[in-house]
Amino acid sequence: MALFWILSCLAFIGATYGCGISAVPPVITGYARIVNGEEAVPHSWPWQVSLQDSTGFHFCGGSLISEYWVVTAAHCGVRMYTLLILTQIQYNKQVFPHPYYNGYTINNDITLIKLASPAKLNIHVSPVCVAETSDNFPGGMKCVTTGWGLMRYNAINTPPRLQQAALPLLTNTDCQRYWGSKITKKMICAGASGVSSCMGDSGGPLVCQKSGAWTLVGIVSWGSGNCNTSMPGVYGRVAEFRSFIEETITSN
Repeated sequence: MALFWILSCLAFIGATYGCGISAVPPVITGYARIVNGEEAVPHSWPWQVSLQDSTGFHFCGGSLISEYWVVTAAHCGVRMYTLLILTQIQYNKQVFPHPYYNGYTINNDITLIKLASPAKLNIHVSPVCVAETSDNFPGGMKCVTTGWGLMRYNAINTPPRLQQAALPLLTNTDCQRYWGSKITKKMICAGASGVSSCMGDSGGPLVCQKSGAWTLVGIVSWGSGNCNTSMPGVYGRVAEFRSFIEETITSN
């Protein structure tokens, strides 16, 4: 009954607020650091979250999946004092890292954040759809990653405006040709195409279109130490975390 309820709840959220549908349509060149990306149209990725330290410095991204819940990466090390910002509004929260996150292998790289008060959903703030366990997003499919990460690996500051980049998915077999046995079934790769996620993009979304709606397929996790655009970035595979997401929401 509880699982049915949460699935129904997620479906209701999507139907009511149009999960994965932006009131301000994104304009994507070529679909075109984030290295070699481009500036996003303001409010065109309304689920994008900024995680900031007490000084207001942005260090990781995240994705709103419902009015109460945000997805980010476990390696971001979110704490209760971390600031969570949605269109300049700050929210208090609870933090639920994956119980089997491994900081050495970066496996199970997902944390859920529950907001203490619901996000104010409107044309500028709305949730992204969440990949289902049965979803298959094939290698070669063009998807988009967004974030305020460094635009070159040795940059001093993160960009003031949200960046975006279109990039292809890789099969895990193809990705293992770059990263070997480091790639597990809990990961999905994208890039090696002249664009790359970079430091500060961690925890942010990799989204692909499914039936016309943007769907959270990956969570920015790890990659080349110098944001090499010829190497694929590695993302937490959201379809593999669907049960963790459902169970965490149901229990809290």
